[in-house]
Amino acid sequence: MSGFDPLDWIKTGRVKKANVLRSAFLVGGFTSMSRVLGLARDFLTAGFFGTSLAMSAFVVAFRIPNLFRALFGEGALSSAFIPVFIETRRRDGEAAAWSLARKIITLVGLALLGVVVLGIAVLSAARALAPAGSKTFFIVSLARIMLPYLFFICLAGISMGILNSYHRFALPASTPSLLNLVWIAFVLFVCPRAGRTINEQIYGLAWGVFAAGIVQLAAQIPALMRRGYRPGLALDLRDERVLRVFKLMGPAALGLAVTQVNVMINSLLAAWVGPWAPAALFYSERLIYLPQGLLATAMSTVLLPVLSGHAAREEHAQIRETINHSLRSVFFIMAPAALGLLALARPIVQMIFEWNRFTPASTDLTAVALQFYAPGLLVFCLAKVFVPAFYAAQDTRTPVKIGLLCVTLNFALNVLFLLTWPLRLKHASLALATVLSEGVNGLLLGCFLHRRFGSPGWKTIFASAARILLCAGATAACAALIQSRLAGLLDSAGWPAKANQIAAVLASIAAAMGIYFAAAAALRCPEIGHVREAFRRRGNNRAAGCE
Repeated sequence: MSGFDPLDWIKTGRVKKANVLRSAFLVGGFTSMSRVLGLARDFLTAGFFGTSLAMSAFVVAFRIPNLFRALFGEGALSSAFIPVFIETRRRDGEAAAWSLARKIITLVGLALLGVVVLGIAVLSAARALAPAGSKTFFIVSLARIMLPYLFFICLAGISMGILNSYHRFALPASTPSLLNLVWIAFVLFVCPRAGRTINEQIYGLAWGVFAAGIVQLAAQIPALMRRGYRPGLALDLRDERVLRVFKLMGPAALGLAVTQVNVMINSLLAAWVGPWAPAALFYSERLIYLPQGLLATAMSTVLLPVLSGHAAREEHAQIRETINHSLRSVFFIMAPAALGLLALARPIVQMIFEWNRFTPASTDLTAVALQFYAPGLLVFCLAKVFVPAFYAAQDTRTPVKIGLLCVTLNFALNVLFLLTWPLRLKHASLALATVLSEGVNGLLLGCFLHRRFGSPGWKTIFASAARILLCAGATAACAALIQSRLAGLLDSAGWPAKANQIAAVLASIAAAMGIYFAAAAALRCPEIGHVREAFRRRGNNRAAGCE
């Protein structure tokens, strides 16, 4: 790394498609590690709390700081800040860039502190008015404990964005693992001592979220200081660059928060459906996040600084080529994951969650929600690729206009489905509404991106998608057949139930992966070569600056 300039990728235009994909796999590796730890935490949480009212109240309460995190934290501020930060470094040098960072951190920190204080006051008033022991009382009590989490995680999000701008992806990508580790520790050691009932023990988990926010922020500080950051307060609202960041941030916050807003609406409506509904949706979402974090979320993280460099030099051809390659690569990973989760929804939920207080009835409720969520992997990834292109060009208005339209569509579909669907499927209908509205969001973003930058090569993208869907469909059918047959054989052999579930599901997934790559090779899908190249050259990540 001696003599390496992390801005070199942007200054010289030497970002290659393989570098983007390798960086995405690096981020995806750490993100997947977090997702695996997340599954471990959810396995423990499911056993302790199941789909109880306590867990549903926690889920709804936890959505509040998560919504603010999406509005003001990781995605929104990074998307507004990174292009301006990179531009300042390129034009005015490191000292000016760090001065800008210090001003942004100061102003955002003060704003977040005000939100937390005001929020706690409002929640305390709501708690005083709510009947003791009611669902509302339970939710606002938990939310009041977890609200300060937004202060710490939003500042951590700014720090992660700065490190990403230096093409330092590993630490930011591994930071969510800290939440999972703290969560697991509190479930195992604090919750059992927080009370005798699960309604009392769930408060221990809320305090775990609070503690995790502190840990996640603290982990970023040493890395920032090594890059040149020096702590201190700097209030300057007259700085043109500061004003530009906040001007970009407002629309970016709403644009990137479309999914979180939809999820928040779903949770609130699910609480009306039944005491089990928010928890069942939560567990199904957790299974969606694992494959999504493998590449789609990681690709979004890597694309923003890369596309910002191309946009700064008005290299529209490079932007189109990068989007084309990224879409096909993401779809190559997401398609088999989506159809696989659809085909194996119940066995997977049963294997991971079903124990102790997570009953077979909980499995059924969660599995049906997962089946409706699973196709969403094919459309959730669209925004992950398209939105960074708009933000790289410092256009935050287009995604927010589309996002607000799709939030409205999601709410309208929610109401329609809740009024017409049977009770046992009402919570799953909320998942379907999210998938449909996100699909519209992705399609509209693609249309406007075409208008701004030109065609990214739709003909090759659609041809590639057709081949990939053919391979993924055959793979999912084979996986379901293998799992069913193997589970029956193991049951006849007298295997214990949990061992049977684990062996049958993992064996079917392993076989499906082999079938998928064999089918992709037979149909000559070029994406398989992109993935192979990314893994073969992954050892060069340090030389490329992707620590």
